[in-house]
Amino acid sequence: MNVLIVYAHPEPRSLNGALRDFAVQRLRRAGHDVIVSDLYAMGWQPSITDADFLDRDASQPLKIEAASEHAFASSTQSSDIAEEQRKLLWADALILQFPMWWFAMPAIMKGWVDRVYAYGFAYGVGEHSDRRWGDRYGEGTFKGKRAMLMVTAGGWESHYSARGVNGRMEDLLFPIHHGILYYPGFDVLPPFVIYRTSRLDQARYRATLEALGERLDTLFETAPIPYRMQNGGDYEIPSMVLEPGLSAGREGLDIHLADK
Repeated sequence: MNVLIVYAHPEPRSLNGALRDFAVQRLRRAGHDVIVSDLYAMGWQPSITDADFLDRDASQPLKIEAASEHAFASSTQSSDIAEEQRKLLWADALILQFPMWWFAMPAIMKGWVDRVYAYGFAYGVGEHSDRRWGDRYGEGTFKGKRAMLMVTAGGWESHYSARGVNGRMEDLLFPIHHGILYYPGFDVLPPFVIYRTSRLDQARYRATLEALGERLDTLFETAPIPYRMQNGGDYEIPSMVLEPGLSAGREGLDIHLADK
């Protein structure tokens, strides 16, 4: 199988660098083909600019959605965007690896999403009518592919618990899991999170590698997070509000998980 790792950390000798190298070796040893997009090493440009759209009329105001749609459809995107899209289409699984900085992914990785997820590629696809609202949330370009986050965090696991001061890790990652990944069709796996990284001694480091190895070995067997499909009948169209009676007894973002 083909695995794309999109990696965002500026220091190759960091914990993230070691985890990336371990993941590549483990996946290749299992027979998978692996490509790494090392965003800092690539000098990835995170900001959308005129240069992304090669034949845009610069005398007119830049309208991002329209420019993105035209550039993708006419193959007039900048070459770096087109290359990352090619990698995504090649991949059977995507791993986004990053340190959690200020409760989110690093800006360079968000900029990768902003530029690579073009209109007509990752969004703006499918029929929009009174019975469907596009191919998204469980459908779309990446349907049938898998995705997983590898995240490092400095705080304690308890800080990110249901009653922890930072909020639940599941909630902090929801915009990435449900939005960036599930929206365009990926089956989203539970994340692999390492907490309290500044206090990672050799024993816990070895245990972390063992646990990560097990997750990578089962990358194509692990059950995904059971998000509800948008067009599967659980949401009213076009309001996109969950149908009455579903997720009884739940609250918050957990209402978007399928009933057992």
